[in-house]
Amino acid sequence: MPRKLTAAPPPEPAPRRRMARSERARQLLDVAWTLLRAEGADALTLGRLAEEAGVTKPVVYDHFGTREGLLAALYQDFDVRQTAVVDAAIAAARPTFKDKAGAIAAAYVQCVLTQGSEIPQVLAALQGSPEMAAVKRQYQEAFIAKCQAILAPFAGGQGLARAGMWAMLGAADALSDAAVGGDITEEAAQAELFETIVAMVKRSK
Repeated sequence: MPRKLTAAPPPEPAPRRRMARSERARQLLDVAWTLLRAEGADALTLGRLAEEAGVTKPVVYDHFGTREGLLAALYQDFDVRQTAVVDAAIAAARPTFKDKAGAIAAAYVQCVLTQGSEIPQVLAALQGSPEMAAVKRQYQEAFIAKCQAILAPFAGGQGLARAGMWAMLGAADALSDAAVGGDITEEAAQAELFETIVAMVKRSK
């Protein structure tokens, strides 16, 4: 009588590796950017993010706490990338005033354009939020300090006026937003910001 063959049992599925907290945060932010880009800020709730990321709601709440916390984290994530791009552009520029000013202008506009309409949506959704105001002010101050350090060697004896630095930052934001909206070209935004920086430094002499 032939011996009956029995099928081998299926292999045990490999246990899923638990993500480190930093890896999970990165995954959630990447999913949030995708959702924001596809459907806008109104769709970006913690529950929807959990669903899209394939995790439970408590995981998302543990990372961000509130919807405002998530939006603030997205702004911080954008600013970290923007800072890295600006730093790399400035480091690669030749040590002349025009090259450094041009690097600041080009990198700032390019970073905002890379994010498209997403950052304005984040800022609009957080309008009036004390948490966002604190985060934004922190990064504004850091950017101004960075630009002061870069441009100081080319300024006059009294240094760069703080009011002028804030005016430069306001121009950078307005010109970048106009380029995102298609009102002006990227090249026009960079050129005008460059001229703004040049004029500011010249006034200090």
